[in-house]
Formats: sequence, C-alpha cells, structure tokens
Amino acid sequence: MKMKEAETTVGRLLGFGVPLVSLFLTTAGVSDPVNVTKMTVAGCVGVAGFLLFLVFGFKESRVRYPSTLIASLLFLLAGVNAALLSKAPIAQNLYGTYGRNTGLLTYVFMVGVLLCALMMETEKSFKFLVNGLMVTGIVNVIYCAWVLAFGDFIGWSNPYGNILGLFGNPDFISAFLGMFIATAAALALDSKMKLWKRLILVLLIVVAFFEILKSHAIQGIVVTLGGFAIIGFFFVYAKFSGRVFSFLYLGISAVVGILAVLGTLQKGPFDFVYKRSVSLRGSYWHAGIDMGMQNPFHGVGFDTYGDWYRRSRPPVALVDMPGVNIMSNVSHNVIIDFFASGGWPLLLSYVVILFLGIRSILRVTLKVRTFNPIFVAMTATWLCYQAQSIISINQVGLTVWGWALTGALISYEKFALKVGTSETTTSKKPQSSRGVVTSPISPALVASIGVAVGLFLAAPAINAENKWQSANQVRDLETIKRALVPTFMNPASSFKYAQAVDLFQRSNLLDLAHQYALEGTKYNPDYFDGWKQLYYLPNVTAEEKNEALKNLKRLDPLNSDVTQIR
Repeated sequence: MKMKEAETTVGRLLGFGVPLVSLFLTTAGVSDPVNVTKMTVAGCVGVAGFLLFLVFGFKESRVRYPSTLIASLLFLLAGVNAALLSKAPIAQNLYGTYGRNTGLLTYVFMVGVLLCALMMETEKSFKFLVNGLMVTGIVNVIYCAWVLAFGDFIGWSNPYGNILGLFGNPDFISAFLGMFIATAAALALDSKMKLWKRLILVLLIVVAFFEILKSHAIQGIVVTLGGFAIIGFFFVYAKFSGRVFSFLYLGISAVVGILAVLGTLQKGPFDFVYKRSVSLRGSYWHAGIDMGMQNPFHGVGFDTYGDWYRRSRPPVALVDMPGVNIMSNVSHNVIIDFFASGGWPLLLSYVVILFLGIRSILRVTLKVRTFNPIFVAMTATWLCYQAQSIISINQVGLTVWGWALTGALISYEKFALKVGTSETTTSKKPQSSRGVVTSPISPALVASIGVAVGLFLAAPAINAENKWQSANQVRDLETIKRALVPTFMNPASSFKYAQAVDLFQRSNLLDLAHQYALEGTKYNPDYFDGWKQLYYLPNVTAEEKNEALKNLKRLDPLNSDVTQIR
C-alpha cells in the first residue's frame, strides 16, 4: 500500500528532518552560522513534506482536516498578499533580513511541515517525532555541558558571554531546553518505562535545568515550570476519576500563573522574575501593533519590522526604555510579528491554526483519560513553545517544532479517537483507513524531489551570504563589486549594501562608498541606516545630504535630532 509507505516516509522525514533544522549550523563561508543555514535545511524538509502531502495526503485530508487546510491556505495567501503589497524589497520579503531569515519562504516551509504532519496516523510516527525532539535536546545538553566545562569549540562570535547551544542565542537555547525538559518529564512518567531509563531522563532534566540557569535567560525557567504544571495536570487528571482534584489543580496553577505574570510587571511576591527586557518588549509590542493597525489588510511585509520601528515606536521609547538610539527588527512576540507583517489576514489565519491545535488537545483530553506519555509530551512541549513565543522571536530552529507539533496534535486527535483508550497506551498500530494508491511514484522519490526543490528555493539566501563572506575575506576590489551585483542566486540586501559602504569608506574609497550608498537607498528607501551612511559621507553633495536628512526625519519622526544618531 502506497499510503502505508508514504506514512512511513513522513515519519522518517519529520523524525530526522525537524531535528536537523534545529541542530544544523556551519561557520564555513557565512557570517551568520545559524539562521540562514537552518532556513536552508527547513526548505528541504518543508518542501519535501509539501509534496508528500499533495501527492499522497491531500485527497484524504480534504475530508479529515478541512478546517486545517483552509486555515493553512488562507495563511499562505495572506503571506503572498503581504509580500506583494509591501514597500520593502521583494528579496527581503522572500528570504528575510540578515540574522533573522523569517521571510515568506520560511513560512511556506513551515506550512509544508504542518501539512506533512497531518499524514501521521500510527503511534510509531508520533514516537519518532518525540524521539527526534529528545535527540535534539540531548545533543544540545551535551554541547552546552562541554562549553561550560571546557569552552566552546565552535568558532563563532559570542557577544553574550553565555551558552548559546546550537541556536546561537542564550534566550533560544534556554527556551528549547525548557521544551526538552517538558518532553523528558512526560516520558519519565510512563509507567512501563524501566527504572534505569527514568533515572537517565531525570539526570538529563537536572543537567538541562542547570544549563538554563547558566544561560541567564528567564525564558527557560518560565517554560520549564509551565511544562511541569501542564504535565502535572495530565497526571492528576489520569489518576483521579473525579473532577474535584483536576479543578483544584487548575485553580492553584492559575493563581501561581497570575502571580508570575504580575511578577514580570514588578508586582506581587514573584517580582524577582522581572527583567529589564520585559519593559523593552512593551515598546516593541506597541510598535508592532501600530504597524498592523496602520496597514490592516497587508501589514508592512516580512522581516520589515526594523524598517518601520522608529516611526511606530511610542514616545516613551525615546526617553525611557529602550532609548532613542536603540532599535529592534522584531517585536519579540510571534503573534504581534504576524500582525505587523501581514495585518489582520495573516494574524487571524495564524490564530485559527493555533485554535485548531488547542481544540485537538481538548478533544483528546476529554475523550481519553489515561496518561499517554507521547500525547502529553507533544501537548506540553507545544504549549511551552506557544508560551515562549509570546515573549520571544520566531527563530527557525525553534519555530519548526511549533509547526510540526501543531500538525502532529491535529492528526493525533483522529488517531486517539479511532483506536480508543486501550490502544493509545500501547505500541499497537491501527489499521490505516486509507485506501490503496495506484500511483507509480514512490514516496521516497517524491520526498527526494521535494528536498531538491526546497534546496533550490532556499539556496539564493545562503549562496549570497557565502559569496559576500568570501569576497570580504579575499578583500579583492573586483570580487567585492561582483558580490554586490544582484542576481537570482545572489539577492541584494540592505545589510550587504551597508557593509559595503562601511568597508569602502574605511578603505578611503569614497567614490565607491558614495556609489553604493546611493544604490542602497534606491534598493530600500525605508532602510534608516542607509540614509544615515549617505548623510555622513564626506563627498556627498548638498542636495543628497538634504535628501538623506529628509528621509531620516521621515523614518524617525519622533526624534528631534536624527543627526545625533551615530
């Protein structure tokens, strides 16, 4: 049966591919070893999943998951609408900005991962995905332990001074380790697990939490405690048949949660959880919401928040926190980011996708009262991801788990309700309800084609990064100039133009600095730093200087003296 073979391919693709997105990075030939590399792998996995779904899963899913398909389609259409109507360059909308790479293509890949997960229908496939998350966590735990004990062996710049994991940022590794702890804790409560395996999981949890503390990022602590609370509910819910204990547990958890939220606002007994970054996020959130409100039907475009931040930030951001000279290119809230990027259409379609995930969790919980470690692990980890996304960034290595688990939870609902309580707690495989597919194309071939197509779609971003990095290392003038010529495989970027202008100015090649400063402002008229560079060039004409000042004031209208920003 082709469908059985396809489902096996799906399980392997997600079980190996999603972890690889989180784990893969390279310092060779790129200045950003994390984001653009993870986007490239996500392209291979996402497009492969998309093709598998279209060839083997679409017909069945139209009946089983119509709401999910409609929401996903609306999300993609809203994303295309945002990219086409954005004033930002199309390359920026497609591939994202430097250091983020969360453009339209990245979310196309994420939708592909979600749709692919809808084809999962055996306990083995769900276990494969959960085990993949465990492997990802264990690799990061070992790497972070090595860094703490002996130092970092990866040759990258670490301005934070804390552990980075394979995510390149203390906040991201902290949040992921919290998600990993939630998964490990759920699996450790499996009544059928051998004692020695439980002891290993407990040891991993202890080490991972120690590393979270060493990251000095509050996200991991919040995610860990939230994960424990969620797992605790499912344990109580399964052990006690009455509703009293479950409601009592929820009530206590709600009180603690409210106190924790108040603590982040410097109120109540938990005010120790407050960090200055919380106040910074208030301004970032305000700016993102303003962008969406000003552009309700299409937003400002993908990874274009940074171009709009100065004109959307509240007045308090200039005089208090974060300050007049501090800017951000992301709102630090995934939901607000979607509102800023694509307005109401993108926001609402994403919220519907989240609702479908929550609905599946509730339906399984109400119908199946037993403690199933795989379901609890997926649920707790998914909710932990959503919790951290409220105060964090849509980093590719993290967000791929959110999208994969959304699809997995939606498909798990059908699986759990079909096989019943007794079979969800065993390793038995239910008989597939899908028919025989007579297509001569094998699932492995479809997946391979998808990997190739995904690599082709993502290749321009990493190729441009490699070409520019190589040119900078060679320091040959003609090589650098060739690296600045935009082509399909070498898309332009505001960041690259800005680096070129700075390089030429420091080399006293003022004519070239002037030439590329003009090209940079023409490429993206809303890039503040491009106009700033042009304004301060010593060989700029009076007319160009006035034009640069005019645009600086346009892009930073609340600042009384934009010329003081250096």
